Amino acid sequence: MLEPIIKVNNIKVIYNQGKSNEYNALRGETLEIYPKEYIILFGPSGCGKSTLLYSLLGILPPSSGEILVKGENPYKYGVKDMVRFQRETVGIIFQSFNLIPSLSVIDNVALPLIFANVPPAERYARAMKLLKQFGVDQQAHKRSTDLSGGQQQRVAVARSLINDPEILFADEPVGNLDSVSADQVMGMLEEINMKQQKTVILVTHDAKLLPYAHRVYHMKDGGVEREVVNPEKKQIKQVDPGTSILSEIEKLARIYPYASPEELRVKSVVNFLTQDIGFDQIEQLERTVGMFIDGKLTDEGFVDRLTRSVDEGGPEIDRHRAEMFEEKLNIVLKEARDIRAYRDNFTAKVASLRQGDRIAEVREDLMRECGFRIPPERIARMDELLKFRIRGFIQSEDFRRRLKSPFEGDGMGLDPDTARHVSWYLEKLIGQGMYL
Repeated sequence: MLEPIIKVNNIKVIYNQGKSNEYNALRGETLEIYPKEYIILFGPSGCGKSTLLYSLLGILPPSSGEILVKGENPYKYGVKDMVRFQRETVGIIFQSFNLIPSLSVIDNVALPLIFANVPPAERYARAMKLLKQFGVDQQAHKRSTDLSGGQQQRVAVARSLINDPEILFADEPVGNLDSVSADQVMGMLEEINMKQQKTVILVTHDAKLLPYAHRVYHMKDGGVEREVVNPEKKQIKQVDPGTSILSEIEKLARIYPYASPEELRVKSVVNFLTQDIGFDQIEQLERTVGMFIDGKLTDEGFVDRLTRSVDEGGPEIDRHRAEMFEEKLNIVLKEARDIRAYRDNFTAKVASLRQGDRIAEVREDLMRECGFRIPPERIARMDELLKFRIRGFIQSEDFRRRLKSPFEGDGMGLDPDTARHVSWYLEKLIGQGMYL
């Protein structure tokens, strides 16, 4: 039977214990991590995830409880054994790289081998092999400060592996990187886990990274709130049949990673009360809409994909409704482009005869989509309100209030339901227009 490589038994970490500013960073956590697993400790700042990582790393003794790594408690080691543990069993990647600026790239990577009394020729051969593996061998003799952030982090990954540790820790490893570099580093960590079969334990607050893990420990207020299994990964931890089930709540947790179990239950019930499609269908609908917005699907291709079954990659929507979705989506995107063009011209202070026309088009679109009309004498005020909201001079709440306020004051005199519908629809258009 496979045994955990790490066991955490009811550990607590208390800062400033016994003082007026005592703080419980970890409140008695128990968890198990298995060899070759990719584990993510996930949660907002201050939830205790980094505290747990540094306790596992052997540099932050717990106030109580026990940590076992490969069956041994590293905090019972003497100095020499602790050094060997931190040099040979575990490796660490930091968010801020922590490279030594006065050393060359290859010297940064080879440095840990000096303390292991490895001869210089072997040190440099092993370091260069890792630099080549991660595509930074051409920078081997440069200073680390001459490299981009992504290159520096790849060097840091190489350094963390120079002693061939069994467990690799990563503390927000892509927090300082652009999206392209972040994808490269995350790809390397996945390869290290899958091909080199090392246990990877990553700390992050970024929900986009969660699909990389076998399991995710969601942390909050110094504790593990829940454990979520990734159904797209073949699990290493053995689970007895019937003891675990991937319910809609777990699927919802991937869409709303910061929500508590109670909040997820509410979302599940609200979906049941207000929608006639489930979350599997919603996920497929989101993918299909994204492809259409990105120009990867034609109008007919969009409709065709909407009618496919979930197993075929679609949300199983009937053709009539799919055609209605296609029509409405095209309208929304066209109106959003009008709003974006109006904002761009205003921001650039470009006078354009089309400015007034665009506001008129937005007004007409709103009246058509929301099913209301306004008297000619109120058009100028409606256009003024639209300009104020689209430019950001007033917020959505004030816009909605003025829509339903009496015309004799500063409003439009719309009934509350129409005012709410118009405001809601306009916010959709503004939101889409901001990111075109």
